[in-house]
Amino acid sequence: MPKGKAAGMRCIQLTPENRCALFGDPRRPAVCMSLKPSPEMCGGHRDEALLWLATMEILTAAHP
Repeated sequence: MPKGKAAGMRCIQLTPENRCALFGDPRRPAVCMSLKPSPEMCGGHRDEALLWLATMEILTAAHP
């Protein structure tokens, strides 16, 4: 995704298992490599992490 990913759009590099297909690949975007997960981001379990991500997508979406 040369111009980035719009909020609400699924990353084209995610596998059906929601894993990064470019993990460890030099083509992986710098923004992905620089992401440092935090306890707030990860939560206590997968559902909390997905809720955090969904919230960030909403908060960072472009509003017409």
